[in-house]
Amino acid sequence: MNKYEIIIFWSDEDKAFIAEAPELSGCMADGKTYQEALSNVEVIIQEWIETAKELGRPIPCPKGRLTFA
Repeated sequence: MNKYEIIIFWSDEDKAFIAEAPELSGCMADGKTYQEALSNVEVIIQEWIETAKELGRPIPCPKGRLTFA
């Protein structure tokens, strides 16, 4: 189960919902619907973690809710 904070917002420029996990640098996905963006970013979070492990890079511990975005 993902414990990283996810921020989802509508992008007029992209005409899609954007979902990002701010604690994981560059970890974001999009979708035509809110649910699709959420589902896509959950996959990307797992891939981000797997890639970091393969490269021997540190994986931040989930901090939960951020005080600002």
